[in-house]
Amino acid sequence: MPNFSYVARQAGSGKEVKGVMDRPTEQAAIADLLNQNLLVVEIAENVTRKGKMAGGAVTLQNQVVFTRQLATMIDAGLAVVQSLQALAEQTSNKVMRDVIKDVTARVEQGDNFSQALSKHPKVFDRLYVCMVEAGEKGGLLSEILSRLATYLENTARLRKKVKSAMMYPTAVTLIAIGITIFLLVKVVPVFKDIFSGFGAKLPAPTEYLIMVSELVQNYILVVLGILAAMIYGWFAYIKTKPGREFWDRTRIKLPIFGVIAHKICLSRFTRTLASLIRSGVPILEVLNIVANTVGNVIMEKAIREASNDIERGEGISAALAKHPVFPTMIIRMMTAGEQTGKIDAMLERVANFLDEEIETTLSGLTSLIEPLLIVFLGVVVGGIVVCMFLPIFKMSEIINPPKR
Repeated sequence: MPNFSYVARQAGSGKEVKGVMDRPTEQAAIADLLNQNLLVVEIAENVTRKGKMAGGAVTLQNQVVFTRQLATMIDAGLAVVQSLQALAEQTSNKVMRDVIKDVTARVEQGDNFSQALSKHPKVFDRLYVCMVEAGEKGGLLSEILSRLATYLENTARLRKKVKSAMMYPTAVTLIAIGITIFLLVKVVPVFKDIFSGFGAKLPAPTEYLIMVSELVQNYILVVLGILAAMIYGWFAYIKTKPGREFWDRTRIKLPIFGVIAHKICLSRFTRTLASLIRSGVPILEVLNIVANTVGNVIMEKAIREASNDIERGEGISAALAKHPVFPTMIIRMMTAGEQTGKIDAMLERVANFLDEEIETTLSGLTSLIEPLLIVFLGVVVGGIVVCMFLPIFKMSEIINPPKR
C-alpha cells in the first residue's frame, strides 16, 4: 500500500503536525486527516529510487506482462477496473501489486486511467502515460496497450541482448584480475623465498615481477582505494551536466562499442517516435517525450532544436537532417514516409533494421572477444609463470655465473 508523508495543522490550535501513514490513495489519506480535525498543508507519496518504492522494484518485464495482460482483458470486453482488480490479485511483485491497487482506486473515484497512471512516474513513464491517454481519447485503448506491450518487449529483448553480450567478457576479465592478484600475493612470494637462497642475480623479468608482487602485497589496499575513488569520481562526473555531455559525445565515437551505443540510441528514437505517432500523440509532444527517453544528451539537444524548427513549419526529416547525429539512411526513410503519409511504418522498419544490425554486431563482437580474452588471460597468467620459472631454466648460469 502506498506510504504518504504529511504536514498538517490542528484546526483549533494551529499546531503543526508531521507524520507518515499508509493509505490506498492520496485522497484517502487527506480524508483521514480531515476526520482527525487536521488541515493538510503538504502531503506526498514516499517513493525512493527510480523504479523502486518501499519494498522492492518494478522491472521492465513486470511492465510487459501487466501491459500485455491488460490489453488482452480490455480487448475481450472487460472494464478497466475489473481488469485492474484481476491483475492486482495475480501479480506476484508486491510493489507492482500496490501500484495497480492504487491505480484501481483512483479510476473508481473518477480519474481517467492515464491520470491514475501518471501518479506513479517511477513505474509508468511519460511515454507510457501519453500513449494510454491517446488510446483513451481515440477509443483504441486495447490496441494502444498492445502496441505499447510490443514496444516494451522489443526494448526488453534488446536490453537483454546487450547485457548477455557483455556478461562473458566482464566475467573473464574479473577472473583474470582475481587470478593475477592471487598469483602476485600468494605464489610469487614462495618463489621469491626459494630464489633468495641462490645468492645470485635473477633474470630481469623475474626481478620486475617480484618487485610488482611486493608493491601489491604492501599497497594493495591503497591501490584498491585509489581505483575505487577513481571509479566513484568518474561516475559522479558523468552525472553532472558537463560530464554527461562529454561522455555521451565520446561514447558514440568509440570504435566498435561506439557504433553499438549509437545504434541503440537511434533504435530507441525511431521505435518510440513510431509508436507515439501511430498512437495519435501531437508531433511536438512526441518530440518532447522522445527527447527525454532517447538516452543521449547530444541526440536530445538535436531533437529539441529540430522540434523548434518543426514548430516554425519545417518537416520532420528536414529538421532532423541538420544534425549529423542522425544518419542519412534514417533521414531518407523518414522523407519517404512523410511523402507517402506512412512515416510511422517507415520508422518501425528502421527500428527493426537497427535492432537486427545491433544483434549481428553483438554476435560478431562476442565471437571476436572470446579468443581475444583467452589470449589475454594466457598472456597474463603465462607471463607470470614464465617469469617465475625463468631462473630455473637458467639454473646453471645463476649457480655458476660465467667468470670474467
